[in-house]
Amino acid sequence: MTTREWTVEESLEVPLPPHAVYAALADVRRMKDWSPEVIWVWPRGDRFVGVNRKAWWVWFATCRIVVADPGREFAFDNITFGLPVARWGYRLTPTEHGTLITEYWIDHRRQGWRRWTAEMLGLLFTGTPAPRRAAHNRLGMRQTLRRLDAACRAAV
Repeated sequence: MTTREWTVEESLEVPLPPHAVYAALADVRRMKDWSPEVIWVWPRGDRFVGVNRKAWWVWFATCRIVVADPGREFAFDNITFGLPVARWGYRLTPTEHGTLITEYWIDHRRQGWRRWTAEMLGLLFTGTPAPRRAAHNRLGMRQTLRRLDAACRAAV
């Protein structure tokens, strides 16, 4: 049996300065342009609801922005029915040719009945068992970063 991954990170360099990348990421409505799962986003202040789809599974994610550091980091917590699920974020590091974007995911489903309930809801909504979510997210993050890179290159 493999050890469960609780954190995933993927990185890619893009040809835009950090402030421009941050501006794109902080406009959460654009997540649907990059993410392979997000199909719609409704922002409301420091919170937003994302509607996601994988195959025939469709679910919503209630999110709260927890880090908004222009040019450096943007992150949000995903909460389902009041239960902590995960943190998604982007760290931005200036490079000689643009910005290194590191997308990260931290699984918050860790303790007791809250963990069990969030994991069951996750399986019901997404069809992906919690122990396999990290591997699934890693693939999605790679696709997200490639799409974000393409958008950045088109903007140059």
